[in-house]
Amino acid sequence: MTMTETPMAEQQQQNELNGHKDLNHKSLLQSDALYQYVLETSVYPREHESLKELREMTQNHPRNIMATPPDEGQLIMMLVKLINAKNTMEIGVYTGYSLLSTALALPHDGKILAMDVNREYYELGLPIIQKAGVAHKIDFREGPALSLLDELLKDKNNMGKYDFVFVDADKNNYLNYHKRVIELVRIGGLIGYDNTLWFGSVAQPPHAPMMDFVKNSRGYVMELNKHLASDERIEICQIPVGDGITLCRRII
Repeated sequence: MTMTETPMAEQQQQNELNGHKDLNHKSLLQSDALYQYVLETSVYPREHESLKELREMTQNHPRNIMATPPDEGQLIMMLVKLINAKNTMEIGVYTGYSLLSTALALPHDGKILAMDVNREYYELGLPIIQKAGVAHKIDFREGPALSLLDELLKDKNNMGKYDFVFVDADKNNYLNYHKRVIELVRIGGLIGYDNTLWFGSVAQPPHAPMMDFVKNSRGYVMELNKHLASDERIEICQIPVGDGITLCRRII
């Protein structure tokens, strides 16, 4: 700070350098310009036309903050192809950007078991999914995912059945989901937990200013992160893409 600068001016400069003025932001990169560079250079040129249509439709929805960002969708597609996934599961669908990303990456006979408590949101994106020619890969189930998972666990044939599981649902149940899906994913398969950096709040002091919904789920996300780091059944990698995604590769 120069002799002529006030603390308020210094704070304003810091805000401009940081690029984001609060925790409610879809990217954890240091500035909007840098994130836009990633999108314009690497993501949008390769984005499937149906994904673009779904993304643009969802942007007009009042709860669009729930949508999977396109750079994360691109990552999901790459992962699905790298592990040659065929049977996948998605917990939390919303309008279906991550679901469509997975469906497009799967082979023609691939399957996705998709769960959400709200079918209305899923049906907003369904016409686009159908137009993309991948609706036949999706088995959508409406209802609380924990109950559906418990039903799956009753059948031994479901143990280790899934190659890839993506979880983007109620954060207060993330640990409960993990306790179940770890039995359903195969050894060598992947589980992806979305929002594990939770708008950057996991690194903030407990009393830092943050939106109510961020504060209310912050503890659950931190609890999951701590548990995953100590779970010897998996290898993990936490990636600062989107709002943070933790990949878990089952090894036992």
